[in-house]
Amino acid sequence: MVSAVAVPCCQVLLIVCHAWVGLTAVVSNIIAVSVSSVPSYLLNRSWVWGKGGRSHLWREVVPFWAMALMGLGLSTLLVSFAARWSHLTLVVLAANLAGFGLLWVVKYVVLDRVLFTSREAPGPLE
Repeated sequence: MVSAVAVPCCQVLLIVCHAWVGLTAVVSNIIAVSVSSVPSYLLNRSWVWGKGGRSHLWREVVPFWAMALMGLGLSTLLVSFAARWSHLTLVVLAANLAGFGLLWVVKYVVLDRVLFTSREAPGPLE
């Protein structure tokens, strides 16, 4: 469900920035990824891992944003290469999706197993 919200949000922002506003592909990608990372964090935290209340800065926020920056870096690199090949917005969108697709599995495992895992000790019957 998070991807069903975050990916279209990112893609729409990329289209608006690149095709309508006329920003470069790289600048458009940076804006789109940065803005769409906010709902992605909030939705991952609440929907996927069921966390509520305040976020823990070092256990949740910093690692999530570090991974978001990795995604931003990879997608921006691919968008930059794609923009050299073609200035079509569709090509830029595909490069952005490819960058995040490559990191999706790794990011999910880290979020599920490390970041949003329960820190409670198992009970005697578990």
